[in-house]
Amino acid sequence: MKKTHTKKKHPSAQTIARLADNGKDVSRFFANSGKMMKPIQRVNIDFTVSMLEELEAAAKELNISRQTVIKSMIRQALDQRQAARASRRR
Repeated sequence: MKKTHTKKKHPSAQTIARLADNGKDVSRFFANSGKMMKPIQRVNIDFTVSMLEELEAAAKELNISRQTVIKSMIRQALDQRQAARASRRR
């Protein structure tokens, strides 16, 4: 008779958290292949109607959400600012 491999049950997140709370080593449950996400903080921003219309048009054109357009544009502006600062230091 052949031996069949049985799949091991993976513990739930609650079980792993409980082990960690009790000071146990839980590193065996993680493959270190994930990416740490920084906490997100919500903010409110006021836009003029014309800016909002431009953002909506860009979102529709790119087929992405308005929020994604805003985040992308802010990231791009911050990257440009950082590059400009770095070039001035040289």
